[in-house]
Amino acid sequence: MRSIGRLALTGLALTFLLSCSKSETSADRSHSIAVFIPGVVAGSPTYEALVAGVQEAAAEREEASVKIVEGGFSQGEWLDGVTALAATRSYDTVITTNPALPEICAQVATQFPDQKFIVLDGYLEGNSAIHTLLYNQMEQSYLVGHMAGLITSSELSGANESLRVGLIAGQEYPTMNRVIRVGFEMGLKAINAEATVDFRVVGNWFDATRASELASIMYDAGSDVILAIAGGANHGVIAEARRRGAYVLWFDSNGYDEAPGVVLGSSAVEQQRAAYEQTLAAIDGNVAFGEAEVVDVADGYVTFIVDDPLYVQHVPVSLREAQSNAIRRITDGQMRLVMPRL
Repeated sequence: MRSIGRLALTGLALTFLLSCSKSETSADRSHSIAVFIPGVVAGSPTYEALVAGVQEAAAEREEASVKIVEGGFSQGEWLDGVTALAATRSYDTVITTNPALPEICAQVATQFPDQKFIVLDGYLEGNSAIHTLLYNQMEQSYLVGHMAGLITSSELSGANESLRVGLIAGQEYPTMNRVIRVGFEMGLKAINAEATVDFRVVGNWFDATRASELASIMYDAGSDVILAIAGGANHGVIAEARRRGAYVLWFDSNGYDEAPGVVLGSSAVEQQRAAYEQTLAAIDGNVAFGEAEVVDVADGYVTFIVDDPLYVQHVPVSLREAQSNAIRRITDGQMRLVMPRL
């Protein structure tokens, strides 16, 4: 009875997920790709970059077709969504992104061993059905933490004397707890060993009202800059920072134009580039399934954006020079920040 229930659930998930397709080319081409979005595309720079990279690569190969499937915000439904795609046996490659997806794809691969998966922003080695590419978020979070330390120690009008900064996450997950929080605090303390991090969790990736409430509590408690990693809820953090004359740091994409003068630092990963390159490799049969890549600042896949005019306009030159020096130490290999295996 349990297997019958699972088949029924998979069928329902398949019907729903296929109805959410945002883009599809003709289905009779020789390499078919499904892009599984663990959320929704609109409003997520990370997911928008994934889709853009896949579609750009597919457009260069006449034999490729692409379907975009949105899995929704509930992580508990992602397994059924990926299972539903594999169950159609219609896709040569499923491409997705999220630290939780390698394990989900591994579960699906036990049922559908012929299905191939490429997972960006995740890590899993040794599964012959899966290739992963992980951004070195230890380096990325260190650089954002370094910027937080510069801001909270500065004479900027929105900075105070508490040496306290914030981090608001949508949810807790291994990469957040064991990499991002750790790297962020390391970067912060590289500027001032007495500085502390106030960490709070929204509970989802969309509740801007709750994020605004948390930001208000954190600013009241002395934080003068908050790193927001909460998806659509980030806008609640921005709204509160703007009201207070405080600051925000951005993660994974260029966020300076989200709130000029409020967002004072922005890290990014080259998700579109990675998606483009991995998709071409899949179409051309050049993916090393079973292997796990880690890419970093030196490779050009992880960046802290220092050339945006809004950054130059709103961040004093002394802070910009100190931040560029930190980036240079990592790029040149003077500092090694190893991404731990989770």
